[in-house]
Amino acid sequence: MKDLISLFKTLSDETRLKILKLLEGGELCVCDIVAALDTIQPKVSFHLNILKEAGLIIDRRQGKWIRYRLNDLDLFKRFLLLTILEKIPDENISDDRKRLKKFLEEKERKKSRKRNKIFMCCS
Repeated sequence: MKDLISLFKTLSDETRLKILKLLEGGELCVCDIVAALDTIQPKVSFHLNILKEAGLIIDRRQGKWIRYRLNDLDLFKRFLLLTILEKIPDENISDDRKRLKKFLEEKERKKSRKRNKIFMCCS
C-alpha cells in the first residue's frame, strides 16, 4: 500500500507530469529537460530523482551524460503512465516542446560545427 501512495504522490506534481510528458517523446538528458522547462538544473534533478525512485523512469550513462527515459519494464506502471499521459493535452506542454526543439536544434548545430572544425583541422 505504501508503494501505491508514494507512486500517486509522485504523480501529483505538475513539473513531474511535464517531465514525463516530455520523456514520452524519447530519451532526454538533464540539460534538455532544463531547457524545455526553462528552469534550473537542481530543480529538474530533484524531480528526476523522485520519478526514478518511484520506478517511473530509468537512466543510463552515455559518456559523461545521463539520459532518462520512461520505464516500460513494470507493466502496471507503464499502463498507468500511458493512461495519465494520454489525459494530458499536448497544448499543456506546447511551449516546453518548442523550447526543447529549439535547444536540441542548437545543440546539434554546435555538434556539427565542432565536427567540421575537427575535420577541417585534420584534413
